[in-house]
Amino acid sequence: MEWQAHARRLATEISDPVSRWLAPVARVPRHELVPRWWERDGGAWVLRDGACADPDTWAEVAYADTSLVTRVGAFHADHAQPGDRPTGLPTSCGTLPGLVVRMLRLARLGDGLPVLDLGTGTGLLAAYASFRVGAQHVTSLDVDPYLVSAAGDRLAGLGHHPKMVTADATDHVPGTYERIVSTVGLPPGPGLRAVLAALPPGGRLVTPLARTSLIVTGWKRSNGDVVGRVEWEWARFMPARSGDDYPPGRDGLLDLARNAGGDGGAGPDEVETSTGRYPVVDVVNAWELRSMLEVTTPGVELDYVARGRGRTACLAHPDGSWARASAEWCDPPTVHQGGPRRLWDALERIRSYLNTEGSLPLYGAHVRITPDGTVHLSRGLWRASMGGSFLDGVSNGGPSVGGSSLRD
Repeated sequence: MEWQAHARRLATEISDPVSRWLAPVARVPRHELVPRWWERDGGAWVLRDGACADPDTWAEVAYADTSLVTRVGAFHADHAQPGDRPTGLPTSCGTLPGLVVRMLRLARLGDGLPVLDLGTGTGLLAAYASFRVGAQHVTSLDVDPYLVSAAGDRLAGLGHHPKMVTADATDHVPGTYERIVSTVGLPPGPGLRAVLAALPPGGRLVTPLARTSLIVTGWKRSNGDVVGRVEWEWARFMPARSGDDYPPGRDGLLDLARNAGGDGGAGPDEVETSTGRYPVVDVVNAWELRSMLEVTTPGVELDYVARGRGRTACLAHPDGSWARASAEWCDPPTVHQGGPRRLWDALERIRSYLNTEGSLPLYGAHVRITPDGTVHLSRGLWRASMGGSFLDGVSNGGPSVGGSSLRD
């Protein structure tokens, strides 16, 4: 494949003409890092093999600013046959190049400063960083030994030899690094604590928070706190894994929300039925609402189905709380809720705040991450903590909306 023109085109699309990242993007043959990938076709995962495709088609895919899923469940595309149909969630991908570059910009890389690429994936971030600061200063870490091995071999083929490490970053990160850039969502609490331990005072962290669209950045202080902000950038990253696959899903929780109470069938004895204040929203893809719900109600599972004009959203929590809201188009929904707390009410409080204030206080918020991995957020009078001893989160202050603040 004559890939250079495609790489130069991609570089001009995602970098400014004077950017230091223009040359790395233009000089990395991304197609060699992602030779095979999974693609959705009619609801099923289908294998795509670049070597078997038309060169122009392969180039169009490989040098587009899009993510390419390389692993579904525990099944990597490199090991698949054309007829294989894996099931489950994506567990690794080639992140869209523009987002990789933005994460690297946020990291404030410097000459001679050791960089940790947390979440090797296809090795693209390690490749860009190696061009920029030298592979001798780059370490790439992933929990999956095959990803580390395959990316290391492909990077070596490009002339780059960063240090490749297999480890569970939520448990232990070997070494120390002045810059840590994560392209997997790190969970607040113990899962983030191990990463903080590898960052020396004066070092800089860039990471998404698991189950949100939030990217936080900060500098580590001498007392061990990382202080910074929630960036105005937003993106959804896969959460960090601790093994071959994600833990068993919580779809059973959502089954309760789908079926309990009202017309859904038998359910708990105590079911509250009401009329919602706002139309049913696609809670799965309403990123800002979803992120705030995760901040105020950590661990909530979400589902949304639209059929014709009908819309149904379901929420469920491991504590046994659940909610289901159904309506035609923009009509006020019928809401069924059960369990120890009212999840749809929590979502409506967030929507009331958004409607009253014009925005939620998440993006641009001040961040302080303590050494135990607890993430403290604040903006104006609003406060929230994630990952500490208060497992249900804390959110205080902020203007009252309809007699209720964002407090659960």
